[in-house]
Amino acid sequence: MEILASIWERARARASRIVLPEIDAPCILKAAATALREGLAEPVLVGGAALIQDCAERHQVDTKGLTIADPSGSDRLGHYADLLYQRRKHKGLTLAEARDLARSPLYFGALMVAAGDADGIVAGACTTTADVVRALLWSIGKSENVAVVSSALLVILPPSDGGERAFIFADAGVVPDPTPDQLAAIAVASARTRRLLVGDVPYVAMLSFSTKGSAEHPAVEKVRRATEIAKRIAPDLAIDGELQADAAIVPSIAGRKAPGSPVAGRANVLVFPNLDAGNIGYKLVERLAGAGAIGPLLQGLKRPASDLSRGCSTDDVVNVIAAIGAQREL
Repeated sequence: MEILASIWERARARASRIVLPEIDAPCILKAAATALREGLAEPVLVGGAALIQDCAERHQVDTKGLTIADPSGSDRLGHYADLLYQRRKHKGLTLAEARDLARSPLYFGALMVAAGDADGIVAGACTTTADVVRALLWSIGKSENVAVVSSALLVILPPSDGGERAFIFADAGVVPDPTPDQLAAIAVASARTRRLLVGDVPYVAMLSFSTKGSAEHPAVEKVRRATEIAKRIAPDLAIDGELQADAAIVPSIAGRKAPGSPVAGRANVLVFPNLDAGNIGYKLVERLAGAGAIGPLLQGLKRPASDLSRGCSTDDVVNVIAAIGAQREL
């Protein structure tokens, strides 16, 4: 895959320090060893050294050369706890509670990133999305002027006569039923993710079961409103909606359903109207069409992060590590 090879190349150039807090997941240990061997990142395993060694022996993983960060013995624990306390005390979090949270691998890893001691974090292999996103929001925080934290996947289709095709799918993992403002924010963030990962011009399609007034329904109106908001937020962005999926990606159908659209028929960023559609859509394309899906990558946080699917493989985690590292500015 040319696009994936490009992501790996950029990850190698950046050599980012990527935190992995779920050491009891075999795919995480194996991916960390692979990422180190391939030079994709400097993986940091968060947890006790004895526990990591035990897990590595059970799963026959060579952890030689991997960096280990043990919260219980770290001289940074107090600093991280105070950082979390300062960020959440207005919500009633006590210093003692912050210290307890900071001892957990997920929060310790997230606070490493927040403090600048690491460049990004990959979690979710055995932790729910709600728990991952909460830890990252409390520790790293949302970017300024971002309406909502969302997720996106880079979906790469098997090569065909027309060459390799890749799409950003969003949101497929975080926001169940976005408002028009949230949907617009997801569209703008997803265009940025496209630029960071693929490097080409994003063409953003706001998907619906209607194309340009072919149906009337509150769900369609939500997509129309979101499109208007996104155009106002990012006037230089190529974005259009509402569009059905076939009109968004098939030129011949776009010519009939949405003539004159700057996006129809050439969309490479697909923004789904809700989490049902996005999550079902990417998993069907992945399983039935043999597409490779990299992510979910979280959007709208101050630092790069990912919330893995709990069905992820070792290869999935390796590619996400590379994608997180490739997003860091040189």
